[in-house]
Amino acid sequence: MGIFVLINKKITYLSFVLFALTFTLSAQQDTSTFAKHLRFGGGIGLSFGDGYFGGTLAPSVIYEYNNNIALGIGLNGTINNQKDVYKSTILGGSLIGLFTPINSIQLSTEFEQLKVTRKYESHLNLSNDSYWVPALFFGLGYRNGNVTFGIRYDILYNSNKSIYLDPWTPFVRFYF
Repeated sequence: MGIFVLINKKITYLSFVLFALTFTLSAQQDTSTFAKHLRFGGGIGLSFGDGYFGGTLAPSVIYEYNNNIALGIGLNGTINNQKDVYKSTILGGSLIGLFTPINSIQLSTEFEQLKVTRKYESHLNLSNDSYWVPALFFGLGYRNGNVTFGIRYDILYNSNKSIYLDPWTPFVRFYF
């Protein structure tokens, strides 16, 4: 367990350093040229019913180096609440890499680091749980204009800690 945490921290640190260096080098360009390559997007999710509410807001921004390569960052905020049973707050961020080898196919990689805070309520006891959970997704999507939909796989998936039910998750991306 300890070596996995150490490796995970090194991967996180290296990813952020490389990403910051890339954005710093890009920022040296003319500001108007830089702004032309920025695309904004993200995701919004809502679910509710019979005492349950779940909501997610996940904005992101990418920098398109050319028609084939884009790098970006994203934020994630999620709240889940099952009345008298369960509450959770999930906050974090991600690094996103997109590669489009041909116009309609997009390959993606995304490293996500989330802080999960959970609270279980029952008549007998109250349980709190708080931890960080990483995810490293590799995805394949179909791109049509500003929209890409597909599937991604989390190679760091942990069924006890992941916020996702399965390592395979479908996605829809919008960037404008």
